[in-house]
Formats: sequence, structure tokens, C-alpha cells
Amino acid sequence: MKSNILIIGAGISGVSIAYNLAKKGVKDIHVIDLGYFTNGATGRCGAGVRQQWATESNCILAKMSIDFFEHAKEILKYDGDLEFKQEGYLILATTKEEHEQFAKNVILQNKLGIPSKQLTKEEALKIVPHLNPDAFISATFCQTDGHLNPFKMTEAYYLAAKKLGVHFSFYEEVLDIKTEDKKIVEVITNKQTYQVSKVVNAAGGYAKEIGDMVEIDIPVYSENHEILATEPIEKIQGPMVMSFSKNIYCQQVPHGAFLMGRGNPKALKNHDVESSWQFLDDMAKTVVDIMPLIGNLRVIRQWGGSYNMSLDRQPIISDTDQLEGFYMACGFSGHGFMFAPMTGLLLSEIILKEKTTVDMTSLSINRFNNEDIKSIEKSVV
Repeated sequence: MKSNILIIGAGISGVSIAYNLAKKGVKDIHVIDLGYFTNGATGRCGAGVRQQWATESNCILAKMSIDFFEHAKEILKYDGDLEFKQEGYLILATTKEEHEQFAKNVILQNKLGIPSKQLTKEEALKIVPHLNPDAFISATFCQTDGHLNPFKMTEAYYLAAKKLGVHFSFYEEVLDIKTEDKKIVEVITNKQTYQVSKVVNAAGGYAKEIGDMVEIDIPVYSENHEILATEPIEKIQGPMVMSFSKNIYCQQVPHGAFLMGRGNPKALKNHDVESSWQFLDDMAKTVVDIMPLIGNLRVIRQWGGSYNMSLDRQPIISDTDQLEGFYMACGFSGHGFMFAPMTGLLLSEIILKEKTTVDMTSLSINRFNNEDIKSIEKSVV
């Protein structure tokens, strides 16, 4: 089967890339996925969207993505409700070091047009009264941060892409990618063979394996990140409450349930997406410390999802000089959902050799070329 562009992965990144390419007039785009759309990380994510970052590139990606989310229903002509709840992120500082770093972050964010602000403890308690005042010393807040329904947001992209002629195939596994003279010639799946010269690796947790098929060592790995959902109650919390030092984010979604997740510093580098009693125990202790009232709620379910981590915690949105026609959107380190509008736009610009909307140097895979990779491994908030 002949295709112009084959996109591997039908999570929100892959579907956004397909939509943006089709919107620019590209024909014969085919998207395949090992499962169904949202089957991987997208359907398991917390779906928060924030602009409060410590790096300029992430601030810009997030701000421009939220600008899109604010008008996505109209742009994509979606009939349903995307459940975009734009009631902010309240990020707690629990140490003097965090307080000082967050003050610097706010200066950067404000310079880039992000309306964040640093709050005293008393000001934070006016926004979320059920916070434990002894659990933090200050906070930052940005009203335009928020939360969407990941299934509906991805469906909006999916339906819009289909209307533009994009083809989708589900439950299709890539078995091999054939190359000749540093060019892609075909992709072999469990269902058929594609004659194609352009391939987009948007395979999420399996991005490294796709890279290995064409002998490109993508410096990413996957690890499990766990989340739980409580029973729904009447609305008591507007913003997402987040703490880096206490390792928690907690959001009350529109139908009343609380979603809360945390990372596991001991998580293995693999494709495990199970959830454990240890996670539930740790999360219960943390949320009772920060928001005691929520400790009274019953847990309805818990699950795991795959974070595809890059070594500097920044996404890889890039082509490569190692193989013509091979493109990557991976390594989002848990932030792929919130960056998806810009991921789709920027990669479409790279593929079509257009001038990119933002400087892509910090997002290129080439940033790892002349570095001791271990020396750049760090956590970016």
C-alpha cells in the first residue's frame, strides 16, 4: 500500500500531527496504532495543562497550546464538550529553595506573557480553603492553566483529521522498517506493507523501539506513572493543586471526582502500566497531609500509564540527519498531552520544510550529539 506519510501512534500527539499536516493540504496520510486512538499514554494521563515552567521553551509551548485549547472546539468543529476547565494550577512551595525558585519562574513566565503570580500562604488558602496551612509556605497560581477531557480532546482531533482525508488503522503493529541508502522505503506491519518515504515516530512509550528498527538511538526510556480517581462529590476545588517536593498533583474534574497522581523515583525503565498498593498507600499519606478533607473520600479505581522520558525531561520534536524522512515526537516526560497542539504544528512545519513557529534547537535530537548524556540527566519543573 502506498502512502505519503505514515504516522506511528494514534495518541494525541500523532493525531495532532496528522490534523496539522492535512490542514496544510498534505494528502495520503495514514495513522496506525498498536491499539486504538488514546489506547496508550493519552488515555491514561491526568490531562492537566499548565504554563508554569522553569524553562523558556516549555513556557512557550504550553502557552501557545493553551491558546489553541481555548478555541479548540470551534477550530476543530467538535460537537461535544471538551470539558476544558480553566481554573488554574496552584503550585505549592514547601521549602525555602522552592519558594525562591518559583519567584524566578514567575518572572520568566510573566516576561513571556503568562499571567502567573506568587502567592502568600493566606492568599493560597483563599483559593483552596481545605489546604493544610502547615503543609506549605507559599504558592504560585496561574488562572489560565487548567484541565481537559483527554478522550474528547483527542476525538476532536481525530474527527477533524478524518474529515480532511486522513486514514486510520487500529490494532496494527509495526514489525519492521526497511531502509536503503539512508532513506525509508517501506514499513511492514502485522496487516500489510506500506511503501512510504516519510515516517513519524509518535509511538509514545514504544518510541525507542521504533527508533531501534532504523538504527537510530533515541535517548528516551519509558516508566510507569500511577494515578487514582475518587468517588465524585460536590465541587470544592477549582484549580489543580500540585507539589513537586511532596510528589503529588490533585484535580477535581467537572463530574466531581478527584484525580491524583505521583511519580515513583524507583520506577523501572520498562512498559509496566500496572498499579500497586504501595502507590495507594503513599498517595493516601501525601494527600491527607496536604488536603485532609480529601482523605475522607473513597477510591474508585487506580491505574498506571507510560511516561516516555527524555534524559533532560524536554521533548524531542525533530527530524534527523541519520535517516531522510524519519521524524520524531517523543520523550515528553509526562507532558505530551499539554503540548500536543504545538507538537502537531511544529512537526508539520519541519516535515514540510517551513520556517518553524519557534526555535527548535532545544527540542532537536541533535542536542544530545555532543554531550555526555549522563551529565544532562536532570529534572525540569
